[in-house]
Amino acid sequence: MSGSRAQRLGLSAGTCAFIGRKALGTALLFSACFCLPAGAAAQTVPSEEQVMAIQPPRFPLPPEAESADVERFSYVVYGDTRGRRDGWDVQYEHSLVIESMLRTIASLREGPDPVRFVLQSGDAVVDGRDPAQWNVSFVGLINRLTQEAGLPYFLAPGNHDLTSAEELDAPGRLQGLSNYLSAVSKLIPPDGATRRLDGYPTYAFGYGNTFVLALDSDIPEDSTQYAWMAATLEGLDRGRYDHVVALFHHPVYSSGPHGASHVERATAAIREYWMPLLREQGVDLVFTGHDHVFEHWTERYLDDSGNWRRLDQIVTGGGGAPPYRYEGEPNLDAYLKAAASDSLRITHLVRPGPEPGDNPYHYVVVHVNGPDVWMEVLGVAWGSDFQPYRSARTSLSEP
Repeated sequence: MSGSRAQRLGLSAGTCAFIGRKALGTALLFSACFCLPAGAAAQTVPSEEQVMAIQPPRFPLPPEAESADVERFSYVVYGDTRGRRDGWDVQYEHSLVIESMLRTIASLREGPDPVRFVLQSGDAVVDGRDPAQWNVSFVGLINRLTQEAGLPYFLAPGNHDLTSAEELDAPGRLQGLSNYLSAVSKLIPPDGATRRLDGYPTYAFGYGNTFVLALDSDIPEDSTQYAWMAATLEGLDRGRYDHVVALFHHPVYSSGPHGASHVERATAAIREYWMPLLREQGVDLVFTGHDHVFEHWTERYLDDSGNWRRLDQIVTGGGGAPPYRYEGEPNLDAYLKAAASDSLRITHLVRPGPEPGDNPYHYVVVHVNGPDVWMEVLGVAWGSDFQPYRSARTSLSEP
């Protein structure tokens, strides 16, 4: 980390010496997994080509105050949609997920908990610097959700979208960010809005008794984003918002190839900077991707009042990118030691399977009913009978 960047965080260079840049190159099934290099030059693309904006939802969320009495609904979460056809054809594997989502959304429409929005945890395309990958392969699929289903769609950026650069002014990041912001320009709060950090892909929204915070986990050391995140959480009306959700790309810990025995720069920073704040502010749910598997972790800890709290971390990276497999348990000794004052306990509820074929494309549907939340995991294609809990459902409201 550069000295100036450490200074922006109020940290010494020595404090941040653990951070490094490392690319992962594990080939699995259809294509290789790689982190776009932080300093990589942008791909050559026609200068006149611009990323098309995803069409706005036919049924947008109402102004935040107008949904204050809503306590029963559902929402969809998934991640990692980048595909082997990016730039020259529609994402085929992602299209299978979209088709299943549309059927699920239709089946819930007239029930007690209709789907109200969709969350995506990042890596929309293989290389977000290339406008063709957005225009040809991704935007049209999301238009099906915003038009056929009519739903709001909220995308948090991943490393493939913005590169893994930690410097805000890195050329590759700037091009990826410009393309990302063009794609979601009609979906997220605009610059100047209360729920948006100006110039960043960082925003929030509230619906009913649930509040969602979408963060850029490519830059978890950034002090500007951290300050906005802290102020947003501290200013929440917790009398209204029973459930607070954080959406970002890199898992806090995972057992796939991005986790297991090594710790990436972004993950290390999320553990050190973000997680103490998320626990302090009573965030209930964290949705991530990056590893193309499904897994479920819980943190249980004592809050300032001496009450046990629960935070669930769901890794859902089954949106169409090449499936990964279980690589081993992460070493959490240092993380647990740092949180000893919270009496932090971590449980790995669901592990990925040992082979890529054990980890199908999937998405999750989160059902909210007042203080209670439960989740179902829906597999796609060969994983249509996916039952990670010895069923497809689990409660997120148990102590």
